[in-house]
Amino acid sequence: MGRKLLGVKNYEPSQIKALFNSDDKYKIGLRLYAVYQVSLGQPSRKLEDLYNTSFKQITNWVHRFESEGLEGLRDKPGRGRKSKLSPAQRETLQQLLAKETPENHGYNTETWTGPLLIDWIEKHFSIVFKKAQIYNIIKEIGFSYQKAKGFYPETDPQAQVEFKENLKKTSPKSA
Repeated sequence: MGRKLLGVKNYEPSQIKALFNSDDKYKIGLRLYAVYQVSLGQPSRKLEDLYNTSFKQITNWVHRFESEGLEGLRDKPGRGRKSKLSPAQRETLQQLLAKETPENHGYNTETWTGPLLIDWIEKHFSIVFKKAQIYNIIKEIGFSYQKAKGFYPETDPQAQVEFKENLKKTSPKSA
């Protein structure tokens, strides 16, 4: 009978991985250790799984370390696609979500939804977003998507209870 494997109980692997990205020192330390492994003769292809990245990324770290030192292991600013919305437009959108309702802008609802925001942004900024992207923008400006539960003031609660009771009586499961 073999020994019991050591495990981590209080953290998920994704939480531990997030710690590496939470602080620049951890990230640079991890990259520096990868460069150290390469300096000892380890092939970058064998380090892929250990560092959970591609061999090409490890090769890039080595080359940047050789040319720039520790600074070469830092993330460069300005990576990724630039936002279509300017900072002023983001601020306007943030104020809109925080202080105004769609009714104030001619929509027939009390709650902002992704499709409504897409329409509003297109009308005011002449920028078109897809549905998935609008929810990323909402999150980036400090809001979260919340699904509203419909409330109909004209409903009769007693009629709803009776309907449910009748439904239970006629349901095939009750037989």
